[in-house]
Amino acid sequence: MARPREFDRDAALAAAINVFWSKGFAATSTEDLVQAMGIGRQSFYNAFGDKRQLYLEALETYQQNATNCHLGRLTIPASPLAGLLDLLVGLIPDDDALRCKGCMGAGSIGEFGITDPELVEMRKRMIAAFRAKVVERIREGQTLGEVDPQIDAMQAASFIEITMSGFQLAARGGAGAKELHALAAFAVERLKEK
Repeated sequence: MARPREFDRDAALAAAINVFWSKGFAATSTEDLVQAMGIGRQSFYNAFGDKRQLYLEALETYQQNATNCHLGRLTIPASPLAGLLDLLVGLIPDDDALRCKGCMGAGSIGEFGITDPELVEMRKRMIAAFRAKVVERIREGQTLGEVDPQIDAMQAASFIEITMSGFQLAARGGAGAKELHALAAFAVERLKEK
């Protein structure tokens, strides 16, 4: 009879996410993971496979959670421009240590680029639904007279996505919350009806 697991899998996964988010894939050792997760090596392999399988699960979980948060900030305000501003400002924690971690998804792009087809496919899946919602809010803003009707909504959505990536990279490099908040307002201002 197999021994039952003696650890909380969700808590162990959350600990692994934190390690990968802080260090990236290559700089994280299996020993780093088992220490942070509070489990033995055999439990690690039985529950998660290997380091790569765990990374894929951790990244997908991180991205799903982050996307849900992004969509909440984007869609809750009645004003589309307010939603876009909330989306950008929500990326900027006041806590310096947390802000300097940047984004695990952006970190995976920096580490792997387009060299890993499985990660590229995961990224495409995550971005598709998010991009559609950003386009929808921009078009809504155009209908309401908040967003310049001459702006191409798809290009504006790409601008927002690239701005988000830039914020995460700048945060990882030590950019301050006040500076990034000002840039968020600047970016949204570019979309306004003239």
